[in-house]
Amino acid sequence: MASSEAGSAVGSVTKHRPYEDALAMLIGTLFVSFGAAMFGQIGLLTGGTAGLAFLAHYATGVPFGWVFFVINLPFYYLAVKRMGWPFTAKTFAAVALVSVFSSLHPHFVQLQAVDPFYAAVMGGLVMGTGFIILFRHQTSLGGIGIVALFLQDRYGIRAGKVQMGVDLVILAVSYFFVGAHALAASVLGAVALNLVIAVNHRPGRYMAL
Repeated sequence: MASSEAGSAVGSVTKHRPYEDALAMLIGTLFVSFGAAMFGQIGLLTGGTAGLAFLAHYATGVPFGWVFFVINLPFYYLAVKRMGWPFTAKTFAAVALVSVFSSLHPHFVQLQAVDPFYAAVMGGLVMGTGFIILFRHQTSLGGIGIVALFLQDRYGIRAGKVQMGVDLVILAVSYFFVGAHALAASVLGAVALNLVIAVNHRPGRYMAL
């Protein structure tokens, strides 16, 4: 009976409709950008290209959104080569939305007297949820996310593990740019973010395309 139900579920898989992809992209990028805005206001870091963008932002004062958009540009070649134009187009749009939204959130929300460790955990969980929404609609936020999805699709290496490994390396390097207290909170945030991805993003677990 169980195998019959499983086979029926697989046979009933349908593709997302365009409006569902659009809504998912809007919601996912709002979640990710809000978490990033939380990190930016508290002075925390994260991994991936966002982490590199934060480092550049703290070092130069250039707005995070601009740096995040530019730093992702080289990764689109791999996206086109390995993942196709539809995936690349949606990823480009998602990166652009995060870049814009991350600059808009501070006009509506100002965090004051927030414990860095609390902000790290909550921001990491919010961003991780946003990533899951985007991943399940064949969208990423460029950079390491593209590489992680490619390795999972091609070699079965789970995206969460790849992302976490790269994130820890970036956070280790960031020790030279931020204080130990902020770095410790940032590591906790990265663990929270990637835990959401590792638990919820596995091949075959989510059947819609």
